[in-house]
Amino acid sequence: MKKPSKYLTTARKVITQESDALVKLAAQLDETFDDAIELLLQATGRVIVSGMGKSGHIARKLAATLASTGTPAHFVHPAEASHGDLGMMTKGDVVIVLSNSGETPELADLVAYTRRFDIPMIGIASRSNSTLLQQADIAVLLPNLGEACGTGVVPTTSTTMTLALGDAIAVALMKHRDFTPEKFRDFHPGGKLGAQLSKVADLMHHEDTVPLVHVDTPMSDALLEISQKGFGVVGVLDDHGGLAGIVTDGDLRRHMDGLLTHKAGEVMTKGPTTVRPDALAEKALAVMNQRKITCVFVTNADDSGQVVGILHIHDCLRAGIV
Repeated sequence: MKKPSKYLTTARKVITQESDALVKLAAQLDETFDDAIELLLQATGRVIVSGMGKSGHIARKLAATLASTGTPAHFVHPAEASHGDLGMMTKGDVVIVLSNSGETPELADLVAYTRRFDIPMIGIASRSNSTLLQQADIAVLLPNLGEACGTGVVPTTSTTMTLALGDAIAVALMKHRDFTPEKFRDFHPGGKLGAQLSKVADLMHHEDTVPLVHVDTPMSDALLEISQKGFGVVGVLDDHGGLAGIVTDGDLRRHMDGLLTHKAGEVMTKGPTTVRPDALAEKALAVMNQRKITCVFVTNADDSGQVVGILHIHDCLRAGIV
């Protein structure tokens, strides 16, 4: 076996060291983490996240993750805070301040502001006796470990732990709020993720574009509806307006002899597959693939069978759902 290069050896050492640090972080977390989550849940305003340098980058990521998972949050740069942005923090907010040393000088004005106006502050640092943790309402202590760079000056292990802790905070809040994939999609309407989390209601055709006839409609008129609407199928409604069945090309072939002497209710296939408007479009696509059909009718979620739309497989493909 080829001996690992010095670069590969270094990479494995860094990753192993940071991985070990995460294990120690998980073991060290205590009731102060619970206290922090409870404080964040009680916030009537926003969560303000701040940090300087590399901690600032982690703080931005934490604010973005919180905002996208149901906790209103934004990042405040500590240097900008000293020049007017302190006004972005008000009563009802909760502030999270990140600093590995807990002694970052640029944070002084921001910390002092939270103390002066009684804005709750969660401090996250690796030194229990640091100014930040001493001033914080809730102090979350990181393991005080060496950086993976080997020189002790490049934020590596510390930023990895802080990043993971931020994710833990966001997920804990998310689970408490029962934040579903459907809710997540509301904050991520674009891109591949947005496509995967699109709802049937977002993509379906509705109102006059939906091919529908009554059970007593002559097949000559039903054929016109199929041709005009262009879905290759027509829904058949009962006397109460519910979906009684559908007429597909297969039904037409089976009733070829004397087709025009029949009514739609005599030709239709009963109990067709349907989906709800609040279902994920990805699930609807899976149903169409499984049943080997190209479209599916969308009915109300109240079990009345009322048709509110129709979804074609091409609608899903155009939206990027595969």
